[in-house]
Amino acid sequence: MPKMKTKSAVKKRFKVTATGRVKVQAAGKRHGMIKRSKKFIRNARGTMVLSDPDTKIVKQFMPYSF
Repeated sequence: MPKMKTKSAVKKRFKVTATGRVKVQAAGKRHGMIKRSKKFIRNARGTMVLSDPDTKIVKQFMPYSF
């Protein structure tokens, strides 16, 4: 049976931690910052960990990273 392929879009956007959780950049900070609140901009800084149902979806597209 051939190897399964990893989705290129997924490997660019997500990183898997040593414990198997999925890290992702916070969304909504590409453009239009002038209309966003300061609190939103502050909270969207850095990375966040995906929830378990979302991790399950990402896991399907990254077969060899878990």
